[in-house]
Amino acid sequence: MISLILGLGNIGERYQGTRHNVGFEVVEKVRQALSASYQPARETYDWAVKENIERRVILAWPKTYMNLCGIAALNLLQENNLMPSQMLVVVDDFNLPLGRIRIRPDGSDGGHKGLGSLVEVLQTEDFPRLRLGIGPAPDNIDKEDFVLSRFENGEIGPVEKMVDTAAEAVLYINNNCLEEAMSKYNTDPARPDVI
Repeated sequence: MISLILGLGNIGERYQGTRHNVGFEVVEKVRQALSASYQPARETYDWAVKENIERRVILAWPKTYMNLCGIAALNLLQENNLMPSQMLVVVDDFNLPLGRIRIRPDGSDGGHKGLGSLVEVLQTEDFPRLRLGIGPAPDNIDKEDFVLSRFENGEIGPVEKMVDTAAEAVLYINNNCLEEAMSKYNTDPARPDVI
């Protein structure tokens, strides 16, 4: 059961609207859908909680910047007595085409500095993640410059649709099992459904 939903991104106005911050956007959309209440900010993260009789769900946004987000995740997990496997990480991925989402139960960092920080600090790859397609990254642009760039005008529509779908997927995971969510949302929009 997922008890912590962690969006990856960078804090501050200069990073708002960048490719690297779509994880933040999805988790904020989920917070609104759940009517989760913001909690007093901590040193390494901002957070919100939705609590009822059955369970408690935490939504969080690291304040450590992407490369050190593992510190925020460790603090969250320890302070709430949770295991990494109970944390869903919502993260951008330039290896996925723009607009595609992919849910995985675990895996390597794939060259993503935020996931790399999580794996290094938590000393495990055993945490689910929802990857948000922001690619492909052009060959002639440095990858770091690409992820910190803003979306082009023609990309905004597909990105907004992806954020909505990803938020819906997170809510589905919150109410169902991860495997069901994978079969429902890990589809290829470029291919028609095969009957």
